[in-house]
Amino acid sequence: MTNNSSYNPDVLNCIANLSNDEVFTPPELANKMLDLLPQELFKSSKTTFLDPFTKSGVFLREIVKRLDKGLANEIPDRQKRIDHILHNQVFGIACTELTSLLARRSVYCSKTANGKYSISKFDTQEGNILYKNIKHTWVNGKCKYCGASQSVYDRGSEAEQYAYMFIHTDNPKQFFKNMKFDVIIGNPPYQLSDGGAQASAMPIYNLFIEQAKKLNPRYFSVIIPARWYGGGRGLDDFRTKMIEDKHVRILHDFLNASDCFGTGVEIKGGVCYYFWDRENEGKCRIFTHVGDSTKEQPERYMKEKNSDVFIRYSEGVSIYNKVATFKEKTLETLVSAQRPFGLRTFAKGKKIKSSGSIILYQNGGIGYISRDEIDQNEELIDKFKIYVSRAYNAGDTYPHQIIGKPILGKPGTCCTETYVTIGPFKSEIETKNVITYIQTKFFRFMVFLTKVSQMASAKVYQFVPLQDFSHPWTDEMLYKKYGLTDEEIAFIESMIRPME
Repeated sequence: MTNNSSYNPDVLNCIANLSNDEVFTPPELANKMLDLLPQELFKSSKTTFLDPFTKSGVFLREIVKRLDKGLANEIPDRQKRIDHILHNQVFGIACTELTSLLARRSVYCSKTANGKYSISKFDTQEGNILYKNIKHTWVNGKCKYCGASQSVYDRGSEAEQYAYMFIHTDNPKQFFKNMKFDVIIGNPPYQLSDGGAQASAMPIYNLFIEQAKKLNPRYFSVIIPARWYGGGRGLDDFRTKMIEDKHVRILHDFLNASDCFGTGVEIKGGVCYYFWDRENEGKCRIFTHVGDSTKEQPERYMKEKNSDVFIRYSEGVSIYNKVATFKEKTLETLVSAQRPFGLRTFAKGKKIKSSGSIILYQNGGIGYISRDEIDQNEELIDKFKIYVSRAYNAGDTYPHQIIGKPILGKPGTCCTETYVTIGPFKSEIETKNVITYIQTKFFRFMVFLTKVSQMASAKVYQFVPLQDFSHPWTDEMLYKKYGLTDEEIAFIESMIRPME
């Protein structure tokens, strides 16, 4: 038991656990990311570091501590050493005015760099941790730099607009007068609200990474949500660049964000941090973290042949490759786009059936709606199909079901965008045979390889091969068909639970 009178917690550890709005980095995590760098960097008085998404200042503070120790022989005088480090080696760009003050307090021991208690005096209040209140540049209702919605973020100066300084410019080199940085490291903001329903948000961490690359650092390390593995909103180009980038040499993958940041942080699909080396390319070392356990996968490239997603597990790669050799069409071709009948999630049918009405599968059950209200894919109404929830748990705990239970959609039915449709099919028997396939662990494992968020759009079915649906399917039949080994079968069984 720790004696409370002597307990002296690191304030940045406490801050890191406050909120999910801005995910702050605990010192322990910052140091694990710094450990990925060549440690001789901290023994050179010429190495330069930049955190262009500074929040608490934890990365900069820990870098200063390492440089202070590493330069002790080169610059024996402690004050001269600290002055050199803070003036010439460590730089930051804060996310908000509040984080600029917090970061300066962490690094300079004063919220102003030229303040009375600053451990190294600067001519300006900012020192080398910059912040400027930037405004969005609106073009047709969106910010041209970050895509923020004008209806959400065009507000008075008293409210934070989240127009992040680092990404609201065409020339990020301007901030430090074209200075070259050896290392860029940090934890960028992850998303911005787009004003849509149910706390809808758009990712922006990709914009910070793309901007940082313009500075051409020697090394780059950043922690971000893992949802990019399977793409997602606005991330297709980013994902393609990432999995094709052979300079990403180390990737730490956390299925559950709380295993990375600490208890209380929930980010659907998990998080990852990686190490990028400009001068070296090759296969990536991938570490998978589940709870307190860490497993290192065999080194591999992040891109697999004919795949445009990052497959999280090496065991999944071997299964994917076996299935891919059959060159079969995939179920993605039978899955509808979002809003299959043009009806939004909030659409509600009547409770009582009337003449000529059809069944509406909606959020919370079923209702009845007139055919005249359907203006999209009307031809599907009177055919057999299957409904599957478009949103289901992100699959960051295992074993898991991965997708919702399939519902037999008989003729005379439709659905809201709560569901996607699979089909159409020729008969009820064929449709039920498809449902037996969906219920297999094999089917849901192939979905699992691409699904890293709650959303189960058509794209997550891209690895699922089509079958002959003249008969039902079982896992045993599928394992045999694709020649899976006992080890591969055991892995599927460990990751996917029976369908409820």
